[in-house]
Amino acid sequence: MIDLKEETEAIIKHLKRGNIILYPTDTVWGLGCDATNADAIDKLNALKKRTDEKNLICLVSDFKMLQQYVEEIPEVAYDILKFANKPTTIIYDNPIRIAENLVASDNTLGIRVARDPFISKLLRSFKKPIVSTSANFSGQPTPKSFKEIDPKLIEAVDYVSKAPNNSKKAIPSAIIKIGLDSSVKIIRK
Repeated sequence: MIDLKEETEAIIKHLKRGNIILYPTDTVWGLGCDATNADAIDKLNALKKRTDEKNLICLVSDFKMLQQYVEEIPEVAYDILKFANKPTTIIYDNPIRIAENLVASDNTLGIRVARDPFISKLLRSFKKPIVSTSANFSGQPTPKSFKEIDPKLIEAVDYVSKAPNNSKKAIPSAIIKIGLDSSVKIIRK
């Protein structure tokens, strides 16, 4: 049986060093790094073989952490997240305190409040958002389980988490863009 406290400490040690982790999210297995570390984000993009034009998202532990990284959260975002029946990423305008290379050219960032208890606790302990992108090379399909992850990718990361994936369904999150005027656009259901 895995000691989740030790696992949390091991992951945080790697995140603080600017390393790339492979970890179970509240959706699918993901690649992650410190969302405030531009060098780590460059390293993650290089590992995935993806261009800077493709936007990454990050995870936060709760609404309190979300408020620390978004200048102004439209009220409708709270309602959407409160009533969402699956993990939901919201694209917000004007993210703050985040590495610049994580922010899209239109000054937006997709952020998901993690629902998984282990990930939420990890984020609270780390005290910063963690980048979350599917555990695949750019252009490859999103793996639905750990055994579907390319072995070359597993070898290339700095740390592979031993935490279990508690996601009920291994599917990507819904993505919704909310403007400062409270306009809502569904990007992915």
